[in-house]
Amino acid sequence: MKIIVFGATGATGTEVMKQAKERGLDVTAFVRNPAKLPDHSTFIQGDATDRKAVQAALQGQDAVISCLGASGLGKTTQLSIMTGHILSGMQLYGAKSIHYVASAGIDHEISGLQGKLAQFILRNVLKDHREAVSLIKDSGFRYTIARPMQLINGPFTGDYRTHPASIPEGGRKISRADVAHFLLESLHHDAYANASIGLAY
Repeated sequence: MKIIVFGATGATGTEVMKQAKERGLDVTAFVRNPAKLPDHSTFIQGDATDRKAVQAALQGQDAVISCLGASGLGKTTQLSIMTGHILSGMQLYGAKSIHYVASAGIDHEISGLQGKLAQFILRNVLKDHREAVSLIKDSGFRYTIARPMQLINGPFTGDYRTHPASIPEGGRKISRADVAHFLLESLHHDAYANASIGLAY
């Protein structure tokens, strides 16, 4: 399986690249600035807002992992635009699946004050994620949507909880390393196929 990672130099994408290499997977980073990648990383240089560049990068790839993020908390359509470019490239070149990091809260699944604060503070980012996820679900490709709670820079533990409809009860945080682990597991784990999964400790 050949895997391409978008957002590969971000905090979560870096962990995906690292763990994919440790597993011996055939992984390629799509990046604006290859200098930010570890040595010996396979990469395609380009901008995820460039439709033609994204489409070309999908040639020969089997699966997509998207760790793309929005810049800031203002109104944005960046995520849905970039996701649309990825899906069009998948359609052109026959990639089979997309594994997308969204955020807990896209389904209004966080209850209480914490949920209300998330919906207010992250309203623009969550709206863009929802639109991107809608495109993915309507695409016909196999997909996994990761909905992590607050991301932290902790170590990989492999000891996290998942929930297919909401978020793990009482869960508040999860390390980017463990989100990366989940994404790589979702490549071949049937329980995560065509599912949106809440993640937390």
